[in-house]
Amino acid sequence: MPYHVYILASRRNGTLYVGVTNELARRVYEHKQGLVEGFTKRHGIRTLVYVESHNSVIEAIRREKRLKRWNRAWKIELIERDNPEWVDLYDRL
Repeated sequence: MPYHVYILASRRNGTLYVGVTNELARRVYEHKQGLVEGFTKRHGIRTLVYVESHNSVIEAIRREKRLKRWNRAWKIELIERDNPEWVDLYDRL
């Protein structure tokens, strides 16, 4: 079962959120609909802008924690490397 590390954004260059899940479509849907209480709901973070998959939950969690420690510029560079237009990737799931 793949595990996904993902980044959501409020808008291009807006507020970012890094998460991990084994059911990406369901989890992003929950964020989009405001079903997840907390940071993403408070800040209107709903656009899926980056995803990477891992074979193990340990590997995915390790990567999530590493990305959370990255500075903002590095996260933006990572997003723009694969998604320069900040297109919502949810429609491609």
